[in-house]
Amino acid sequence: MYIKRKLNESLITFKGLRFGVKLREKSSHRYRVTVGIGGNVGDVKRRFEHLYMFLKRDKRVELLETSLILKNPPFGFVAQDDFLNSIIVLKVSMQPLAFLEYLHRVEKKFARKRSFANAPRTLDLDIIFFENRVIKTPRLTIPHESWSKRESVTIPLMDIKR
Repeated sequence: MYIKRKLNESLITFKGLRFGVKLREKSSHRYRVTVGIGGNVGDVKRRFEHLYMFLKRDKRVELLETSLILKNPPFGFVAQDDFLNSIIVLKVSMQPLAFLEYLHRVEKKFARKRSFANAPRTLDLDIIFFENRVIKTPRLTIPHESWSKRESVTIPLMDIKR
C-alpha cells in the first residue's frame, strides 16, 4: 500500500513500506552509490518491490536507503506512458565499470530490452553518483549527465536528503 500525494498536474509521489525509507547506516562494503531507478512498462511498482527484495538478498550490494516513488511524464520520446522513478542508495565493493555491468545484468533479469534512446522500458537503472568520483568515458559518465535538470532525479533525491 502506498500513500499518494499530488505535487502538481503532472507529478505524483508515492510512499510505502519499502520506498521512502532509510534502512542502514553501516556496511562492510566500500563505496556509496546513488542509483536512479525507473520504468513505465507493466506493473512498475510491483517490479520496484521485486527489485528491492532482489537487492536485499544480494550479498554484492547493501541497500541503505530508498526514496519516494515519483510518477512523472516522459521526456525525449514523449508518445509513451508516464514513468515511475525512485532513488536507491547502495553500498558496493565493485569499481564503477564493474558496477555498471552488474546493473545491466539486473536490468536484463527484469526483462529490460534496449531499442532506442528514451524508449519505454520495464526497468532502467542509472548510476547518478558513485562516491565523489567524476568519470567521463564513452561507456560511463559520473555524475550522471543532466541529473540536476531532471525532476525524475531531483525530487526523489530531495526526499533522501531530508
